[in-house]
Amino acid sequence: MKLLSERSRLLGWLSAILVVGFLTTTIAGYIVSRDSIRDSIARQALPLTADNIYSEIQRDILQPVVISSLMSQDTFLREWILGGERDPGQIVRYLKEIKEKYGTVTSFLVSERSHKYYYAGGTLKSVREDEPKDSWYFRVRALKTPYETNVDYDMANRNTMTIFINYRVMDYHGNFIGATGVGLTLDTVSHLIDSYQDKFRRRIYFVEPQGTIVLAGKSMKEIRGSIRDLPGINTIADQILSHSKEPSRLEYQRDGDMMLVNSRFIPELGWYLVVEQSERADIKAVKQIFGVNLAVSSAVSLLVLVITLFAVNRYQKRLENMATTDSLTGLLNRQAFESGFQKMIAEAKRSGHPFSVILLDIDLFKQVNDSFGHLEGDRVIRAITGLISASIRETDVAARWGGEEFLIMLRDCTLEKAIEVAEKLRLTVAAHDFALDQAHASTTISLGVAQYAAPEADAAFFARVDKALYQAKEAGRNLTVASRA
Repeated sequence: MKLLSERSRLLGWLSAILVVGFLTTTIAGYIVSRDSIRDSIARQALPLTADNIYSEIQRDILQPVVISSLMSQDTFLREWILGGERDPGQIVRYLKEIKEKYGTVTSFLVSERSHKYYYAGGTLKSVREDEPKDSWYFRVRALKTPYETNVDYDMANRNTMTIFINYRVMDYHGNFIGATGVGLTLDTVSHLIDSYQDKFRRRIYFVEPQGTIVLAGKSMKEIRGSIRDLPGINTIADQILSHSKEPSRLEYQRDGDMMLVNSRFIPELGWYLVVEQSERADIKAVKQIFGVNLAVSSAVSLLVLVITLFAVNRYQKRLENMATTDSLTGLLNRQAFESGFQKMIAEAKRSGHPFSVILLDIDLFKQVNDSFGHLEGDRVIRAITGLISASIRETDVAARWGGEEFLIMLRDCTLEKAIEVAEKLRLTVAAHDFALDQAHASTTISLGVAQYAAPEADAAFFARVDKALYQAKEAGRNLTVASRA
């Protein structure tokens, strides 16, 4: 009932906070929108948004152009071609490093001397003038400009539709010696456009000089074909495709709504960037309402987060203690220890430091229970738990393995050092007065010790430790036996 009451109070608080937050946001949005819905604001905000998007594009999409330009002027690349392409492994490693360093989906080089197509995976093929798929190379060879942007299938990447930056490579005398560059998949660029649309709340797409929409976000499936054929925008298509490098501010009617358009030619891509905004939506979420919503949402989110974390942490700690701790000794239980053991293996492999394990058993513990009762037996177990905790470091881990068995994991510890720890613990237990009300009553332990030897299987390792413990008990108990891999 108490738990149910706490949950009810938490739900009540969360509900109250959310209601207040949403009401405040709605009222603030209404007040700010009422004063800010003006045509002049929309006309000022759209060019600013287009500038921001252009900056984002320069950062995210135009980077391959810069990379391809650097590749085409790389002394190593040019020297390798001019030197006769003697070691293909060198250029493959170079292309692989370019791909991995800059996160492109492909990087390539085609040599004019051999017509071989090299990429990060090796030599793909030899290009031929009579092969339609290779026409791009011979087109690049005849270019008057340093490079082109081309959308084509990438044969080195399962024929994925890719945006290639094909850059001409020239020797030191200005002669064409090959083509190089990198590529981005259309899906990658589509996701970038989607992120721009979500961020700026505008419709964004790219148009090639002939008017065909070449790239648009996946959320804009209806925006396809040529802008010369789309209703509304076809009235301003010639103005968009004017080849002017200066941004243009245009408008057209669509379904009774005024659409504001900002377009500009991006010479690095050879495409037009088009940004659209509906006048009907205006500027509601860009200026004042954006700031108000952000502040309110942040405050509400913070309060919800604090309350939720408080409740979750409280119950999580309780559940974790129940799931990982032995109730009698307060040590880790077997399940929790096994999880920690896997982490210890990973840490040892990463750092190269050794670790060892001690498995110990209370000798003749059944006689303690039979002679003095289970309550006294539990007291002995707790007493030995205290001796174990006092004998190991804070970085070591101890767990109750079974009824009277304990397991200790020693971090950064060799077998010889583990034997010393085990012997010290054995002598400490043997000398301890457990106050069992009989002068002849004494309690000892037997111990098995082993150092983990990678890549030893868990089962094999614990079998070694268990065998060492068994040998100690067979040899007369109150002994430490080590297992060497």
